[in-house]
Amino acid sequence: MNARTEPAETEAEPGTPARPSLIREFLLVAGLFLVYKLGRQLATGHTADAFRNARHVWHLERSVHLPDETAVQSALLHGDTLVHLANTYYATVHFPATVAFLVWLYLRRPAHYVWARRVLAVLTTAALVLPFTFPLAPPRMLTGTGLVDTARIYGPSVYGPPSSDHLSNQFAAMPSLHFGWALMVAIGLMAATRSRRRGLWLLHPLITLLVIVGTANHYWLDAIVATAMLGLALAVVPPPRPTATTAGRGTGLLKPRETVLAGAGR
Repeated sequence: MNARTEPAETEAEPGTPARPSLIREFLLVAGLFLVYKLGRQLATGHTADAFRNARHVWHLERSVHLPDETAVQSALLHGDTLVHLANTYYATVHFPATVAFLVWLYLRRPAHYVWARRVLAVLTTAALVLPFTFPLAPPRMLTGTGLVDTARIYGPSVYGPPSSDHLSNQFAAMPSLHFGWALMVAIGLMAATRSRRRGLWLLHPLITLLVIVGTANHYWLDAIVATAMLGLALAVVPPPRPTATTAGRGTGLLKPRETVLAGAGR
C-alpha cells in the first residue's frame, strides 16, 4: 500500500439546493415588481380619506410621543447638498439595491435567494392591501405640520402632481416598502454571510428610514407597520437551512478536509 495521503475528492454539499431556472426567476421577480406598481395604481381615487387618515396618523404619533418628523427634515435642510443627496437616495436606491440583493443571492446563495424572494413576495402582497383599506397621504402633502416637499423644491423628484401622476399612487404611504425592502435586504445579507462586520448592512435601512422621514415622504408609523409586516412574512416563510458555506464563513467552523490513504483497501 502507498502511505501517501491525499485530500478526498470534493463533492457537492449535501442538501444544497440547485439554483432555480434563470428565466423562471426573472419572470417571477419581474412579476413581483409589476404587481407592486399596478397594485398601488388600483388603489387610487380615495383623496378625501387619504387626507383624513393622514391627520389621524399625525395626531396619533404626537399622542404616543414619537419623534417629530420635522426634526429630521430640519437636519437635512442645513445645506442644499445634503437634502439633494437624500432626495437622490430616495429616488434611485430603492429598486436597484433590492434587485442587486436578489441577483447576488441567486448567484452565490441559492437557498437564501428562494427564501428572500418568498419573503419579499409575501411582504409586498400584504402591503398592497392597506391602500385599499387605509389610503394615506404622505406628510409632505399635509399643511400646518412645518414639513416641506423637499423633492419638489430641491430635486430630484420622482412624483408629479397627484392628479396627473399615472405611474404611482401617492396616497399609499402606509406601509413604507422603501423601508420594508431595505430592512429585508439587510436581514437577508446578514443571514447569508458570516462576516464579523455584517451588522453594517443595517446602515441601509437606517439611512432609508432617515431619508423617507426627512424628505416627508413617510411617517414614522409607515416604517413601524412595514417592520411588523416583514416580521409576519419572516414568521410564515421557512428560513433556509444552514450550509457549510454560511455556517462557517468567517468563524473557522468549517470542518477540516478529510484525508484518505492512497491505495488503502486495494
